[in-house]
Amino acid sequence: MADAAPEIDIRADATLWDRDADYPQIARAAEAALAAIDGVAEISVLLTDDKAVAVLNEKWRGKEGPTNVLSFPGDDGPTAPGAPVFLGDIVLAFETLEREAAGDGKPFSDHLVHLVVHGVLHLRGYDHETDDEAAEMEALETELLAGLGIPDPYREDAEILDSQKR
Repeated sequence: MADAAPEIDIRADATLWDRDADYPQIARAAEAALAAIDGVAEISVLLTDDKAVAVLNEKWRGKEGPTNVLSFPGDDGPTAPGAPVFLGDIVLAFETLEREAAGDGKPFSDHLVHLVVHGVLHLRGYDHETDDEAAEMEALETELLAGLGIPDPYREDAEILDSQKR
């Protein structure tokens, strides 16, 4: 378990977040996803807009357009004893989150918490490139979100897929 509370730097650079950036809720989500880290972990969360995320997505992933969350792992280099380990940066796009939440009929805050957890898990080394990786990551997300009082974000998808198989 973690030795001390993680260091979480949350910053908004888009005024769109002024009404919906619940910093304590974002911090709780990040802390939950960092709970299994040994030592003191440090992350940065940037709340921005689709335009800024589209630029980052193109530059670092070669993909056009915005996405909901980007994770940029930190340097794995050595740190001084007792110093925080910088795991990396998470960047969230307001308009994409808002559009997805509305489209799925979910509260914006629930979707935001989910994507913060998702982004932190990427920083911890989890991925969803294969079905097995996706299943492992989704199970951990669901468990962490339940601890935060957020319903399983994948339940409806599973129910839809199951009904399509019948």
